[in-house]
Amino acid sequence: MKHFRQQMSSSRIQLLAITAGVFLIFLFSNPHPMVHFDYTFRIADALLHGRLGMTEAPPDWLNEMVPFEARYYSVFPLGSVLSLVPLAALKAIGVIDSFPAAFVAASIASVAAALFFLLSGSKNVSSTRRIVLSLFPLLATWTWCNLSFAGSWQLALGFAILGQTGALYFTLVDRRPFLAGLFFALAFGNRTEVLLTAPIFLYFIVRTNDDLSLFASRPSTPESLEPPISAQRRQTITERINANRRAIALFVLLPAALGVATLIYNYVRFHSIFDFGYMRIPQVAQEESFKHGLFSIHSIPSNAHAMLWEGLRVVDKRPYVIPHGFGGSIFLSSPFLILLFRKRVCSYPIVIAAWTAIVVLTLALWLHANPGGWQFSYRYGMILLPWMFLILLDNGGEKTSALEVGLFVLSVMINAYATYLFSWTDYVQP
Repeated sequence: MKHFRQQMSSSRIQLLAITAGVFLIFLFSNPHPMVHFDYTFRIADALLHGRLGMTEAPPDWLNEMVPFEARYYSVFPLGSVLSLVPLAALKAIGVIDSFPAAFVAASIASVAAALFFLLSGSKNVSSTRRIVLSLFPLLATWTWCNLSFAGSWQLALGFAILGQTGALYFTLVDRRPFLAGLFFALAFGNRTEVLLTAPIFLYFIVRTNDDLSLFASRPSTPESLEPPISAQRRQTITERINANRRAIALFVLLPAALGVATLIYNYVRFHSIFDFGYMRIPQVAQEESFKHGLFSIHSIPSNAHAMLWEGLRVVDKRPYVIPHGFGGSIFLSSPFLILLFRKRVCSYPIVIAAWTAIVVLTLALWLHANPGGWQFSYRYGMILLPWMFLILLDNGGEKTSALEVGLFVLSVMINAYATYLFSWTDYVQP
């Protein structure tokens, strides 16, 4: 018992250190965060005043504000706006004067790191491995550089990471369907394509070892020769089915409400429930990459290249090797991801589900006309990281190997270097 208490105390200290450390790192990673690209904060402020859009013309740099019927609307989904309503409320009562972009980015990163650490508690792994895996999505990937930009685009991706990780924790570790649904709503409310993973979360909610055993060993005899199910067994099955129905209802409650509200939000703004306004952005429809529409199979090659094969630029002066600024292989920016392909798997249902989510989300991202604009590596790929975390947590050993430590340190160094180049120097130019 004493040893158990010591372990719990140590875990709390580690959780606090990870949360505080990640918060401070992100808070000071970028001396010039994109405070001025505050689309969602401005619309959240308007929403508090009973308006869905801005009545006055936005500044020139907010070129993704869509003019329509004497209003200017954001193309971000309703969930992105609602995520910042609490901050808009603080501004309304005079607590803050402007959008605290760096604070929001740091808060997202720190809470996500805490959730990753708690999620890692579902496996019997060493403290070192828990810490490494918890820090990996935030500091050993392109998340560090991109999220620290702190513009509305990057914050939406950060909320999507946070939401998915929270939903996974409250389905796989601390089974609370309502909270899982709340986090899932946060995720798909900021990145609509996350909605495609809903069936996987529903599977996680209803899946237990007992459920699987019900179908694992059905006798291969004619139905007439099968032994009858006892009344107690039948009652147990009925109770479990009813419990699963309640859990599913609790999970879908908030996401369904947000989904319906989003459709109404779109209709009131643009007279179409499926029109988010993206193709109404001035000049976008005339861009070469959008000639086949917002989503098209013609976009797959450019997105795949930006995500998987885009290399680094070699120049003839310091610092000699720099990112392109409009994409880059996720494996070059995070060599730690090579460990995804280890053959050792402990929980096949979890890993298969995670790979399914990665494939489905990647396909949705690749269909998008624009690979992501100004970015380090492939910023859209941030939403894949919670699922990659699940695989890495499952396919490693109890202790951290030298290979894992080496790849982790190398990945952190690469992303620290990229963050420095993008945020502290002018070596990388649009």
